Amino acid sequence: MRTIAKKTVVDAVAGLCMEANRYLPADVLESFARAKAAETSPAARAIFEQLEENAALAGETGMPLCQDCGLGVFFVEVGEDVRIDGGGLRAAINEGMVKGYQDGFLRKSTCDPFTRANIGDNSPAIVHFDLVPGDGLTITMMAKGGGSENMSRVMMLAPAQGWAGIREFVIRRVAESGSNPCPPILVGVGIGGNFELAAINSKKALLRPVDDVHPEAGVAAMEADLLASINRLGIGPMGLGGATTCLGVKIKVAPCHLASLPLAVNIQCHSSRHKEVTL
Repeated sequence: MRTIAKKTVVDAVAGLCMEANRYLPADVLESFARAKAAETSPAARAIFEQLEENAALAGETGMPLCQDCGLGVFFVEVGEDVRIDGGGLRAAINEGMVKGYQDGFLRKSTCDPFTRANIGDNSPAIVHFDLVPGDGLTITMMAKGGGSENMSRVMMLAPAQGWAGIREFVIRRVAESGSNPCPPILVGVGIGGNFELAAINSKKALLRPVDDVHPEAGVAAMEADLLASINRLGIGPMGLGGATTCLGVKIKVAPCHLASLPLAVNIQCHSSRHKEVTL
């Protein structure tokens, strides 16, 4: 049995929160450059230049990439042979998230759903655990803002609707979202499972690199089809028109009940902020 000190987890999570909010992943920046080069719209190219400048300034100054520093969402793979010394793992992650948002001067966004009073420290952290063999601990932090999350949906389709129904729902969801999620967006799609698993998988799908191709040819073809169809909508960067509404579509599939076809669409803004650490 391997033991990890609670403080090690707290400090690592605090660092994840600050780094995720300040530094865009390289694959996202590279997708900006590719899309800018392909754009014919002057307004669209100008938006990409501003996004690149914003990312550079955030990295140089330590300021957040966006004023909406999001809720702290964590995907945790915890080994069966690891324990946390000094407290529980969930509590350590929450403490680290609070520390990171405080020390990094990141906006705290959690509030009471009825009174709307701000909680004050961005807690509680939203944590999803996967128990895996071994004694490792991998924590992935995603800073998920409100604008893109508000455009996300879960739908229980009838099995007979199949791929045609899935395709129609995803494209319509993006079209109805318009400029609200601050495009160019990334689209995570969870297919199968059940109501909650489809939603979780749609968010997990967003952690894949932008240029990653799904290993299953059929699913890869679905992703390519959706990406092309979404970009034909012409919403463009920040809703000002152009060839690039979406940078990538990522699908995660799971077996489902024979009587249902769960579908979740999780939309991510251009500021796709996530960071991973293995302890």
